[in-house]
Amino acid sequence: MKRCCSSSRPSPERTGSDPRLGRAKDRLDTLDWWPRPVSIGRVRLLAAPWFFRLPGLRRFDGYALHGTILLRRSDAPEDLVTHELCHVWQLQHRPVRMPLSYLRTGYAANGYERQARAAVERTR
Repeated sequence: MKRCCSSSRPSPERTGSDPRLGRAKDRLDTLDWWPRPVSIGRVRLLAAPWFFRLPGLRRFDGYALHGTILLRRSDAPEDLVTHELCHVWQLQHRPVRMPLSYLRTGYAANGYERQARAAVERTR
């Protein structure tokens, strides 16, 4: 089942948000991978280059927390925002299991990582 929003008015949950966040949500809304569409009402995009200077985080350009997406650069591409918003979507459905999965499987082989990469590819 595909979900689609075809309203000419902006969604109330998009008011005041970064336009890339709304476009990433529109992309993810075409996928039916989770029971509910991603909610962006309380999600913030923040440029935090200092965060990516921390040991273990230098190889990343984005990082998703439950309600915040941290970006290395303020001009991060929409594909990266979509990838990280997919992680927020995963966290909205599996708030404990998703982050703990990285301890068990690591980064490269993680199923949630594969799903976020697939979300970007399938919604281009």
